[in-house]
Amino acid sequence: MTQKVAFITGAAQGIGRRTAEVLAGQGYALALNDLHSVADVAHSLKKFAVPVLECPGDVSNEGTVEGFAKCIQGEWGHLDVLINNAGISFISPTLSVSVAEFRRVLDINLVAPFLLARIFAPFLMAQRSGSIVNVASIAGLVGISERAAYNASKHGLIGLTRTLSAEWGGYGVRVNAVCPGWVKTEMDVADQASAGYTDTDITKRVPLARFATADDVAQAIAFLADPRLSGYITGHALTVDGGWVSDGSWEALRLRYRKGNEDVAG
Repeated sequence: MTQKVAFITGAAQGIGRRTAEVLAGQGYALALNDLHSVADVAHSLKKFAVPVLECPGDVSNEGTVEGFAKCIQGEWGHLDVLINNAGISFISPTLSVSVAEFRRVLDINLVAPFLLARIFAPFLMAQRSGSIVNVASIAGLVGISERAAYNASKHGLIGLTRTLSAEWGGYGVRVNAVCPGWVKTEMDVADQASAGYTDTDITKRVPLARFATADDVAQAIAFLADPRLSGYITGHALTVDGGWVSDGSWEALRLRYRKGNEDVAG
């Protein structure tokens, strides 16, 4: 049986790293990308005894992405799963955002997934199977102040996901997105420092009363990657947000039910 192969971008830390661990545990051979070295991740995956190919570089550069495709084709001759996880956060009042800053966010968060999908799709289409999972965000479903570039990129990524699912479904290629809420990762630590919000600001807003973990998101990605589990799902944006976008309650009402749960538990 041919070993399954997955390519994960932004794999050096956070969601990408945890996704690599989950898929390695399921027996996938892995190609790992990040702007930073992925050697530490590759070393940590040795316990799973799966092949790992390191692919450092900028995924918004077309020539670089074409190089990744040649390496993966040369190493394994096929690809089963493309996970577009690489992304950057940018928090600033809209009137303070320069055009260059706006474009940089779109280059990484939206143009790069387009490039990767366009370059790798012929592999998947030729074999009449495969899954592309784009890591979007609840910021692609709702507006969040001071995140104009980020919100625009993630809304666009969900739109791209649905369009590609419509075009490529007939070839057996599924394209889906995961939409995490706030995840406790290195990116969140940096965002809190720059934007001045606290853990409590988030947990008071989330019905499940906690941040997501990288594993919460990685397990959702693994689900969408696996045709045995999600073979008839395409064009879907799966929220992994603890109920954030479902709860339209105002704060006093939300916390009344939080307190009510504490009474029941007591």
